[in-house]
Amino acid sequence: MSTSLPPPQSSSTSSPSQYVPPAPDHSADILPFPQQAPEAPAQSDAFASGVTQPQAGIDAIPRRPFNLPGYFPFRLPATRSGRIALALGVVYLVWGSTYMAVHLSLESFPPLMLSGLRNLFAGIGLFIFAARRNPVWPTAAEVRNAALVGTLLVGLSSGMLAFGMRTVETGTAAVMVATVPLFATVIAAIAGRKVAKGEWVAVGLGLVGIALLNHGDPSSGSTAGSLAILCGAIFWAGGSHLASRLKLPSDLLVSTALQIGLGGLMATIVAWVSGERIVSMGFTPFLSYLYLMLVGSMAAYVAYAYLIRHTSPIIASSCMYVNPVVAVVIGALFLGEAITKWTVMATLIILASVGLSFWFDYKRRGLV
Repeated sequence: MSTSLPPPQSSSTSSPSQYVPPAPDHSADILPFPQQAPEAPAQSDAFASGVTQPQAGIDAIPRRPFNLPGYFPFRLPATRSGRIALALGVVYLVWGSTYMAVHLSLESFPPLMLSGLRNLFAGIGLFIFAARRNPVWPTAAEVRNAALVGTLLVGLSSGMLAFGMRTVETGTAAVMVATVPLFATVIAAIAGRKVAKGEWVAVGLGLVGIALLNHGDPSSGSTAGSLAILCGAIFWAGGSHLASRLKLPSDLLVSTALQIGLGGLMATIVAWVSGERIVSMGFTPFLSYLYLMLVGSMAAYVAYAYLIRHTSPIIASSCMYVNPVVAVVIGALFLGEAITKWTVMATLIILASVGLSFWFDYKRRGLV
């Protein structure tokens, strides 16, 4: 898991941007891929996009993110709902597979150093791409807020996960991380949002599925490792909540790069000060590290940032329900882990809880 990743903006002013569409569009410059024809702007709500809109100019020339050619084969879905579905698919599948990648990487990398380096270099890479697009540069306050959110989402959440996975097995870790939506709901309630009974039912159903998924697992892992992973889940939910409240850079790619990079920098500093060093490097751990950096941190965090801007924190965190299912399947295919009847039952219950989370969230916002 781990790049997370940006929120509604409160400012009503706007600055020139590198991409000037024919008409203002709330999501045309969100993901770093070419878009099809822009759609009509959606009505904003508490968690809707607050991306600063570009100013149209007479001599302005439309410029796509990353300057990808027109024949680039990948195209985003034309509708907002389609882009949300794509982003959910990315965070569901990619972050579900990162548990095995972390497990393999820990054969050569110390835990905090792994978390720090993967996110530090991923942040640098995203920042280089963002700089080539001539984005609207953030203010000092926005950089500070990005550092705060990134420290929670990356420096603390991913770091605690890697630390706990030294003694906790991959499947158990994935199950415990799935408690993020529960903490997100609790944090939202503490912050003053009225949480519907249906949302509590969905969260409770998800927890039942998590318990069944962990039923009969003979490996308990250390208490310290389990507590570390649960703390990481709390930090993740807290970072998601702050990302929907604080004013972050209006350019999504800049915001994501700063959060990942600064959070990774914090984790790397802590790892170095605590004495972590890379003694030897194996081929498989190195490949796993590259996957974590390029896919698990760069690609997945951009998708997650899009979800935070365009859905509620509960929906954005729903990937933590599905990720354990993906992790279990990958573990069975590549690590020889058994899939029992309890695993099948838990899978159905967890997916049902995700569906309920979607339904009640959309109902609360008047979309159904």
